[in-house]
Amino acid sequence: MAIPHNGNLSSGTMFLPRHQKTGEPIDADYAKARLRWEPVVEVTQAKGTGEAHPLLSPEDEFAGFEIVDSTNLGGTVDHTDDMLEFEYARAALKAGLVLEQQLGANPFKFGMIGSTDAHTAFASTAEDNWWGKAPFLEPSPKRWQDVLIRSSRDPKLDLTAFQLAAAGLAGVWAHENTREAIWDAMARREVFGTSGTRLQVRVFGGFGFSEDDVARADFAENGYANGVPMGGDLNAAPEGKAPSFMMQALRDPDGANLDRIQIVKGWLDADGQTHEKVYDVTWSDEDSRKPDADGKVPSVGSTVNAREATYTNAIGAPTLQGYWQDPDFDPGLKAFYYVRVLEIPTPRWLAYDRKNYDLYDVMPEDANYSSQERAFSSPIWYHP
Repeated sequence: MAIPHNGNLSSGTMFLPRHQKTGEPIDADYAKARLRWEPVVEVTQAKGTGEAHPLLSPEDEFAGFEIVDSTNLGGTVDHTDDMLEFEYARAALKAGLVLEQQLGANPFKFGMIGSTDAHTAFASTAEDNWWGKAPFLEPSPKRWQDVLIRSSRDPKLDLTAFQLAAAGLAGVWAHENTREAIWDAMARREVFGTSGTRLQVRVFGGFGFSEDDVARADFAENGYANGVPMGGDLNAAPEGKAPSFMMQALRDPDGANLDRIQIVKGWLDADGQTHEKVYDVTWSDEDSRKPDADGKVPSVGSTVNAREATYTNAIGAPTLQGYWQDPDFDPGLKAFYYVRVLEIPTPRWLAYDRKNYDLYDVMPEDANYSSQERAFSSPIWYHP
């Protein structure tokens, strides 16, 4: 098993539909090999999040999370916008539908996790207790000014501490806590990634679930018996049936409340073009937060005091559960669905450093001192 990481720093090479060295289009053998050996991809870590990008997903107001797109690993070449579609997971998942149609195998059929990629032996991801990406980025009054990777070509391509995030973690739904069971869960893509928080998310998809199933005491047992978990496949929809999904999310016990659960759908139309859409499934304070005319749920608000690096759980919900059936389903079109869970806004590590070291007159006022941490489930794929 190989787990690729940091597609966002790959200079447009992580999810290429052609061989990187020869430029030749990939073939079925290559697609099958990649499908076999790379069941899981890291979509978030300290060097940025590679789920989606605002230029690729302009209709997704949450696509701009922890974006690092100004450099590449090593700072060797200029980063250009045409590289983006081959660096981000959502674009790759869509490209995989096209390649599967052409080759009979999908090289980009992967589950999604997060990881620290830390070089410190401290697996810390909490914003208020982040020990940095490397030993020389451990907490200090000056680490916000440090450079993680210095470019020998152009200082503008340096990867600086200011661009880093306290991330991420891999979640695995295994039947028992053994190496074998964890390996098997990763191989079948029953995994999720978080941006460093320890929130949990679980998803099942099928053609026979109802809204009442979400609250069943045997939620998981019913999910396995009558559908598939994240990472699985749904095939050939029964006549008149659209896939439905039931999902549960639980906040980090020591962390922030939850804002919302979303479904991200990607599909391949009859003309061979790919599309995507983000649906809000359920959210906190539903009585007061009504979707607008465009169907967008308004912001949950924020309790963050960036200067004091504090927040409260006065907003949001400790748990969310949702049921969603695809309202735009076409049984003849390939598609994938994955869940994204957002927390309420919380302070970032930069806010804690500024507070802890009294750097108010040193650090810039317009820095990003808060964010909405999140989790991404592995997709469930639909095959006509």
